[in-house]
Amino acid sequence: MKINVDIPEYSESDGLVSHWEHNFTIEVSSSKNQTYIKANKAGLVSLAIQLLTLAQDEVEVGRHFHYDHYNSLEEGSVDLIIEKAEL
Repeated sequence: MKINVDIPEYSESDGLVSHWEHNFTIEVSSSKNQTYIKANKAGLVSLAIQLLTLAQDEVEVGRHFHYDHYNSLEEGSVDLIIEKAEL
């Protein structure tokens, strides 16, 4: 199976643009020293798109997506921050 996605093009004026697939669900939990990300297919594709958005050369180090149960995660999820870093 092949999955085709459109990656939102980054521009300094628009900043990072999130794209969410229809009917996505993502749940993030943490226990001891482990973090769990559970997602349906639409949720996994949505996360992949946002990771690829951050990976663009034009995106500056330090830019990030912040997810919580108010804007994208299921109720009861812990916050998830994915940041571009230069390691």
